[in-house]
Amino acid sequence: MDMTITSSAFDHQGSIPKVHTCEGRDVSPPLAWSGVPAGAKSLVLIVDDPDAPDPAAPRMTWVHWLLYNLPASSGGLAEGVQSLPAGTRDGLNDWKRIGYGGPCPPIGRHRYFHKLYALDVELPDLQTPNKKTLEQAMQRHIIAQAQLIGTYQKGC
Repeated sequence: MDMTITSSAFDHQGSIPKVHTCEGRDVSPPLAWSGVPAGAKSLVLIVDDPDAPDPAAPRMTWVHWLLYNLPASSGGLAEGVQSLPAGTRDGLNDWKRIGYGGPCPPIGRHRYFHKLYALDVELPDLQTPNKKTLEQAMQRHIIAQAQLIGTYQKGC
């Protein structure tokens, strides 16, 4: 069985509800996953937007949320999660803070990639890493991955 990541708040390629954005309560969407390989020791979640600042002329990928060392046995995260599973560590988003920062596109409809990685190791304490540092630590340890894409445009 392939690893999958889903949300009860939006379908793959569907619109992310306003409650999960800067125009709403800016709370993380509920996420669920399945099919984590038996050999997985930990999970990594990266949520980013490759369409920043303008989907017609993207110049960067904006990082919205980084979590690592999620237990391989965890099945997901509740909406607006306040208490992360034991052992889970935060990374730094592009607002230079930990935790979830929801969609807040300055122009146009952006895509938000919710990427889940199963690793064959538990990562060491990376001291609140940014995405680049986390991805470097993950290299050669990814045994499965899954992706959920949601979209959002302000005022819609």
